[in-house]
Amino acid sequence: MKLSWKSSVFLALVLAACGGNVHTPKPPAPASGKVGAASLNLSGSRLVTMVGTTVLQPGATLADGADGIQTPEFPGALTFGSGAFGAAIAPLSFQASSPANSSPANRRLSGDGRESGASADSGRKAKSNPELALSFDGLNFRQQRLANGGKQFSTEPPDQGLCAGNGFVLESVNDVLRVFDQSGTALVGATALNSFYHYAPAIDRHTGVRGPFITDPSCYFDQPTGRWFQLVLTLDTVPSTGAFTGTNHLDLAVSNTSSPLGAWTIYTIDVTYDGTGCSVAVPCIGDYPHMGADANGLYLTTNAYPFFDNSYSGAQIYALSKSALAANAAAVPGVHFDTYTNSTGHPGFTIWPATTPGNDFATGQGGTEYFLNSIAAQEANWPSGAFGSANQIGVWALSNTSSLNTATPSLDLNVSLTDVNPYSIPPQSDQKPGDFPLGQCLNTPSCATTYLLGHPDPFVETLSPLDSNDTRMQQVVYANGKLWGALDTAVTVGGANKAGIAWYVLKPNIKSGEVSGKVARQGYLALENNNLTYPAISVTEGGKGVMAFTVVGADHYPSAGYAGIDAKVGTGDVHIAAEGLGPQDGFTGYKGVVGNPPRPRWGDYGAAAVDGNTIWMASEYIAQTCTLAQYASTPFGSCGGTRAAFGNWATRISAVKP
Repeated sequence: MKLSWKSSVFLALVLAACGGNVHTPKPPAPASGKVGAASLNLSGSRLVTMVGTTVLQPGATLADGADGIQTPEFPGALTFGSGAFGAAIAPLSFQASSPANSSPANRRLSGDGRESGASADSGRKAKSNPELALSFDGLNFRQQRLANGGKQFSTEPPDQGLCAGNGFVLESVNDVLRVFDQSGTALVGATALNSFYHYAPAIDRHTGVRGPFITDPSCYFDQPTGRWFQLVLTLDTVPSTGAFTGTNHLDLAVSNTSSPLGAWTIYTIDVTYDGTGCSVAVPCIGDYPHMGADANGLYLTTNAYPFFDNSYSGAQIYALSKSALAANAAAVPGVHFDTYTNSTGHPGFTIWPATTPGNDFATGQGGTEYFLNSIAAQEANWPSGAFGSANQIGVWALSNTSSLNTATPSLDLNVSLTDVNPYSIPPQSDQKPGDFPLGQCLNTPSCATTYLLGHPDPFVETLSPLDSNDTRMQQVVYANGKLWGALDTAVTVGGANKAGIAWYVLKPNIKSGEVSGKVARQGYLALENNNLTYPAISVTEGGKGVMAFTVVGADHYPSAGYAGIDAKVGTGDVHIAAEGLGPQDGFTGYKGVVGNPPRPRWGDYGAAAVDGNTIWMASEYIAQTCTLAQYASTPFGSCGGTRAAFGNWATRISAVKP
C-alpha cells in the first residue's frame, strides 16, 4: 500500500519582538488538497511568531528552592481531597475530563496490555560492560522540583531529551535542562524550561500566578550546521488559576553558534488547530513532539488530540528548512501534513522522524527524510478498529526535501506497510520489593494527615508497577543506508508475560512515488524475571549501534540498561550502566494523590545520540532509597537531599564506544 502527497505550502516563521510570552495568532483558514486515494489536510500559509533569544551562561543558575511541600504541588484543575496542598491531576497523565474543569484529555488511549506476547529468548544475566566508557548521573526529580527558586511543580515522568556534539552533552527533561562537558562535569545549573523560553515561572507561590505548562522536551545536535535544536510543547494557561485555555504551540530554540552555552533563537509554531476535526470550537493539542533531520530539513512530528475530548485527530508532520533555521532567518519555508487519512487504512500515529549520524543522509529523490511508525495502538485504529497487536509497521518517506531551500517547497510524502514480527501492548512492569516511603506515609494516618493530605488516605497504597508504553515507535535512526527503530511490546520469557522490546533494521527504498522497507534484521530483546522498557537506538555512520532502556523486575530496581545492536548479528547481551538502588516511588502511582485507579508513570521515551564513534545514552532509573523514618525526618521528604517529597526518579547519562 502506498500514499503519495504533494504540497507546495509556504510556512513563514517570522521575527517578532523579543521577550514576553508566545502570541497565539488567529487561526488561518485551512487549505486542503487531494492526491490519489488520500486527502491531505494542510495548515495553509501562515505567520508563526518568534519570541526572541535566550542564553545559557556557564555557571549561571537560579537559587534552588527549599525542601518541603508547597501549595500547590501539581498543576491542573481537578482536585482530590482538601489536604495541605490540594493534590491535582497532572496534565498529560490521567483520565479524561471536560472543558468545565479545564484539564486536558487522555493522550494514551490503549491502556495496558492484557494478551501474552510473542515468545522471546532471555538475554544472559545482566552483567557489567567493558565497553562502557563513562557513566554519570544526569538530572533528577529533586533538581527539577527545586529549580528556579522552587517555582516548579512536582512532575513525572521525565521524558528525556539528549543530544551531544562539539564537546558538549545537553540533557532536557520535564521541566529542566542542563549542559555537561563530555567528561560529565555540569557547566550550568538545572535551568527551568520556563526560564529558558522566557515564560513566567510554572508557579509563583507568593502571588499564585502560573506560567504556561511546558512538556515533552527533546533536543538534537546537527553536525553539518553545527547547531543545537531544543523542542518543547507549551500549553497556555490562565495566569490567575492555571486553567488550560486550549491553545498550545511548539517552541523551538535554535543555537546561534556551535556552543549550547551561547545565544539561541526561539521560534514558535501554533498547533492548536492542526489535525482532522480540529477547529476554533474543537482545539487540539500537539502531543508527543519529536525531531528528525536530513541534509535539508528539520522535521517535527506530533500526535494531535482534541484538547478536552478522548478521541484522536492524527499525527502531524512539520517540515522546515534546516539551513534557514541555522542561519536564524526571519522567514523559514516549511510544510505541514496531517496524516490522519492515508491509504494504509490506519490514522497516522507517532510517526517518528529519523536522525542521521554525521553527513550520511539519504540524497535520492531530491533528498529524502524517513520515518517509522507502528499500528497496534488504539489511536492507529481509531475510531473503531481492533487494536492491541500487529505484525506490520509503517515506513514513510518525505522526498524532494531540497526544495525546502527555496521559497516555495514542493514535497512528496509516501507510506507503505512492511511485514514484521508480531508485537503487542505490553503489561505494566512489576518492581522488585523495597522501601516506598511516599506510599508508606500515605498508608500511615498520622503521616498522611500531618504531611501530605490533611486527612487519612482512604485507600490502601501498594508499591506501584511502572507504565510500559503502548507499542508506539521510539527513537528512529537512518544510518549506513538502513532505518533502525524499536518499540515496547509484550513478550513471553521464562514462561511469564513481561514487557520487552521489538527492534527492526530495515532497508528503505523510494522510487517512482512509492516507498518500501525490506527487513534486514529484526528480533526481540527480553530478560527473564524482568522487564525492558522505552528503548532508544543510536547508530554510528559505520552501522554499529547501542540501544538504551530501563531494566526493572524481580532482579533489578529500575536500572539504566543497554545492549549493542548490529544489522548483521542483531542485539547482544543486556548490560547495566547503572544499577537502581530502590523502587520508583512517585505520586502518580498512588490513589490517595491522583485518584482511583492511579496511572503510575515512567519515562514516555528515553534518548540516545551519536557523536563520531561515541554513542551517548540517557535512561531513567532510581538513584536513591530510604526508609519511612528517613523520609519523615527533617527536612520532610528529602531523605538527606536525595529526592523530593513526591518523587524520586533520576536519569543516567552514559557513553559507549560500540
